[in-house]
Amino acid sequence: MGFRLATVASIFALIYGFLIFHLYGISILQNANYTAKAENQYAASGLLKAQRGGIYFTDKDGDKLPAVLNKDLPIVYAVPKEIEDPEEATSQILAILTDPIKNLEENLAQKKSSYKLLARKVDKETAKKISELKIKGIYTKEESSRFYPFDSRMSKVLGFVAPNDENDGYVGRYGLESFYEDSLSGKDGEASGNEVVGPEQGENLNLTIDPNIQTEAEKILTRLVTTKNAKSGSIIVQDPKTGKILAFENYPGFDPNEYGQFELELFKNNSVQGIYEPGSVFKVITMAAGIDAGKITPDTTFNDTGILKVSGREIRNWDLKAHGRVTMTNVIEKSLNTGAAFAERQTGHTVFTEYLKKFGFSEKTGIDLPSELSGDIKRLKPGAPEVVFATASFGQGVAITEIELINAFSSIANGGHLMTPYLNAALEPKEIRRTISAGSARKVAEMMVSAVDKAEIGQITGYKLAGKTGTAQVPDFNKGGYTDKVINTYLGFGPITDAKFTILIRLDEPEGAPLAGTTVVPAFRDLAQFILNYYGVPPDRIGSSQ
Repeated sequence: MGFRLATVASIFALIYGFLIFHLYGISILQNANYTAKAENQYAASGLLKAQRGGIYFTDKDGDKLPAVLNKDLPIVYAVPKEIEDPEEATSQILAILTDPIKNLEENLAQKKSSYKLLARKVDKETAKKISELKIKGIYTKEESSRFYPFDSRMSKVLGFVAPNDENDGYVGRYGLESFYEDSLSGKDGEASGNEVVGPEQGENLNLTIDPNIQTEAEKILTRLVTTKNAKSGSIIVQDPKTGKILAFENYPGFDPNEYGQFELELFKNNSVQGIYEPGSVFKVITMAAGIDAGKITPDTTFNDTGILKVSGREIRNWDLKAHGRVTMTNVIEKSLNTGAAFAERQTGHTVFTEYLKKFGFSEKTGIDLPSELSGDIKRLKPGAPEVVFATASFGQGVAITEIELINAFSSIANGGHLMTPYLNAALEPKEIRRTISAGSARKVAEMMVSAVDKAEIGQITGYKLAGKTGTAQVPDFNKGGYTDKVINTYLGFGPITDAKFTILIRLDEPEGAPLAGTTVVPAFRDLAQFILNYYGVPPDRIGSSQ
């Protein structure tokens, strides 16, 4: 009896020991496999992916319009452990998909894998063809993807999202998508065994860009570049009081929905990431420096003989004419190179250079866009030849960014306050420093109004608008000197009694190298008229015929 009882007890002990060992194998030894399987299943379902925040334009009434949103688009994925013939599956898929993942056959042959992403943002017709193959282990489904409803419009400012090299997710590339990556992307969830941590959705980004002003700027710029057969162009509109960017367009752009079809160079935003010699628009800055320093006034006179000899070189006016006795206001009206060089000499090289720094031409503006450059005024150093300062006075031999330039002009428009330009509507206006006094700003603005009135092309009846043209020769970086190609720039703001906007328009290499007065000035007038009407700005020239 005792023997039988001992035998039975031994058998039960063996069975119990086997169960314990089996449970150990399931819970401990195979835990990594089950965990990986669970994580792959969650990845395939998309439940762990954070929804990226949207990007919205904001009009004058605070209404939102989506500039970037999320849209369900087909993806193609594989469950490799279900695939019977990886080589044949690869052959059939490559006949349909134009851009699948690299090493496709190698990925399909991973028999322990439960999920492999093959292609994103596939059009519905392609997804249908893949499904009709009926390959076991190859599937399609819809996934939330980034969508840009306006195609190429404002693409260099918005940027795009592209696959992340580190995982199967997306990451912002260029523009706002890159700059605000952390807040837009949110945080993906995690799965570990039976524990699941849900995703944190990305934050929406509301922009200062007004969709109505933006649309009008795009129309004007596209028409300008195409009719003048120019290489490229840009328009920026800024609220001078706050620094808000109201419109920002570069031509040509690219379609961020199909970014893979475009050259890398097209992704660069030259308004922020490129520098150029601005030409005669810089004469306004030269006058502002001299007037604020007390070295000249708008009525200071200068005898223009048409030629100014400096450092053994001759500086001539653009029209190759002598204009006799002229005031500094006349210098702005007639855009005289000799007069600008005279004003700079009266101001003094050191003082002139310090004012350029005050206006921000040697530093980044701080705009919320990636890879911003600062201007280059390094040639203006103590001991430099006189001619270096003379040519800088009319915007050649110095190189700056467009965003620096419009920001400097906005400081004249608002009474001398240099503001930080920004695109995120959640930011608050931030003053960098004062550039010139309010009185000096008013005098310079009046000089610019006189230039607009005398030229007439940029005039709008009933309003005092300030503006200045610039026609700069394009440098020859191979041979030195300058080519016969030009860059046209116009900077203007108004009404000067209470400025609502500052506009920068740039046109690169228009056919025939025309003067700015025939290209960018009419474009400025059209956009300024639209903005005045849009905001319902009352005239500030009551009873005037102009």
